[in-house]
Amino acid sequence: MNNESRSEAYAAAGVDITAGYRSVELMKKHIARTKTPGADTDVGGFGGLFQPDLAGMKEPVLVSGTDGVGTKLKIAFLLNRHDTIGIDCVAMCVNDIICCGAQPLFFLDYIACGKNVPEVIEQIVKGVCEGCVQAGCALIGGETAEHPGMMPEDEYDLAGYSTGIVDKEKVIDNRTMRAGDVVIALPSSGVHSNGFSLVRKVFDVEHADLNAPVERLGGKSLGEELLTPTRIYVKPVLALLKEVAVRGISHITGGGFYENIPRCIPDGLCARIEKNRVKIPPIFGLIAEKGGVSEHDMFNTYNMGVGMSVVVPAAEADKALRILRANGVEAYVIGEIAEGDRKIEII
Repeated sequence: MNNESRSEAYAAAGVDITAGYRSVELMKKHIARTKTPGADTDVGGFGGLFQPDLAGMKEPVLVSGTDGVGTKLKIAFLLNRHDTIGIDCVAMCVNDIICCGAQPLFFLDYIACGKNVPEVIEQIVKGVCEGCVQAGCALIGGETAEHPGMMPEDEYDLAGYSTGIVDKEKVIDNRTMRAGDVVIALPSSGVHSNGFSLVRKVFDVEHADLNAPVERLGGKSLGEELLTPTRIYVKPVLALLKEVAVRGISHITGGGFYENIPRCIPDGLCARIEKNRVKIPPIFGLIAEKGGVSEHDMFNTYNMGVGMSVVVPAAEADKALRILRANGVEAYVIGEIAEGDRKIEII
């Protein structure tokens, strides 16, 4: 820690430089967990260094993704729990990258806060580091900015950025997709990180008892259910890609089924999803009932229990299911690809 660096004038304006130094010291032990081969950087530098291993790659292609956590952060504020929200931040980036078939290499985070409380920043970064460990990528840098007057002292915003790599010949190519291919669901861990503006309105979370057990949720509290971090699918999908000719992958985020599943489908084809096959967790039923939200709007807003979908040839569907299940994902078939307009049909 730099004990010589302190500005009384800046502190009087609401920015505590020394709190930033303290935050960095607290987070170092968590960042060390994320170090992977190629990560060659110390916390506090101006840039994060990473040396990728290109052995065996003919035409390496970099794939990048960036995202935030959105208003799910409000749940963390209300519960005063900040150690899992970073997992969501990582998930929203790396789950996008894997849709191209790329292995995430490294991650950077950005935290803007009303007041830098080092212990809170440490918990946020602890979650980011856990997400990086789950994704197999290194946290090689980031930024924490204190913004007095821009937001309440006890609030913050969190965003992230990740870069991955894939050999050009292994980039997921949906032009290989054919009618008769199978759509497989990879279950979500819950609401994940989208649709929380509606969630907050439906449950009036600012005035609700978020710690009370809810029978419909198996005794879990509403707060516990809503704060459950987004599932990271990187390692199971990478295992799948090694053995199966995957023809399309969709990360089901904002826009739900209707917006995201067609994004991996080429012109001339559509996805037919059998609604009765979708294993919908109880939280979505609660949202629909309490908020009077139509079935269409639910499938057009939330993942409905399907955090990611993959399209594989029908002949490889059973093999794909075995691989995913062996890697901890209880995947199952929810539909097929058919000829038609580039859209989704839920039947």
